Amino acid sequence: MIGSDLKKGVFALLFVVFGWSTVANAASNPDEEYKTKLIEHFEKKGVDIRPYFEDSRFKLITGITEKFTRSAEVKIDSFEKYQKVLGYDNKKNKIASFYETHKEDLINAENEYGIPKEVIIGILGVESEFGKFSGKYNPFNAYVSMIKEGHRAKFALAQLEELIEWADKREVDILALKSSYAGAMSYAQFIPWSLNRWFVGDDLYDMSNNIYSVGKYLSHFKEITGSVEDAILRYNNSELYQQAVLGLAEDAKKVTSQS
Repeated sequence: MIGSDLKKGVFALLFVVFGWSTVANAASNPDEEYKTKLIEHFEKKGVDIRPYFEDSRFKLITGITEKFTRSAEVKIDSFEKYQKVLGYDNKKNKIASFYETHKEDLINAENEYGIPKEVIIGILGVESEFGKFSGKYNPFNAYVSMIKEGHRAKFALAQLEELIEWADKREVDILALKSSYAGAMSYAQFIPWSLNRWFVGDDLYDMSNNIYSVGKYLSHFKEITGSVEDAILRYNNSELYQQAVLGLAEDAKKVTSQS
């Protein structure tokens, strides 16, 4: 009898703190335990994340761990194969048009941050093909999925905190955001931690903002690492990635030197 009363008391407390639907789900389905733990974590920070879980747009990304372990940077062992996967030639063919459209911002960003405009072009080319791609996932869903599967869970939780902070300041609908499966957003593909520190402006999908943000980010890490080449590795710690960015930068020089 005492055990039964104790259970009722605990359940009542959970109901008051976390709400009926979330607690009921966690109680009846151990697979939902991650939600309760996340609610508890953010409750201590004064943030109620239950509405996100109750929103119909919340969906776990099945097999998210495999998306990381099977990424091109992990699986591919030659630059030629990596170029093919990236669609390198297609990106290269768009450089001239991109430069013509955004020449002023690229020159200004180079002057302000000391990062060659061609390298900024290289980053934006590799990351989003100059704005063509911005991601088909949602960052909240991505980070919660990583936490549930236990893949880089500490990193994912830190990014979730940064994401909520960034969105709350701007009154942005988190579940309307688009990202990669790694939670990187916009044409520059910034994770939330980077958004809060180096993204210039509020509009994620303004190309000018993205150009200046890449310059600002690389400038910061150039000061730390001592070179632009090493700063690129802070964007993505892959030599294949670095090679692709620098390759596009060299291609871009052929365009910028003529204007």
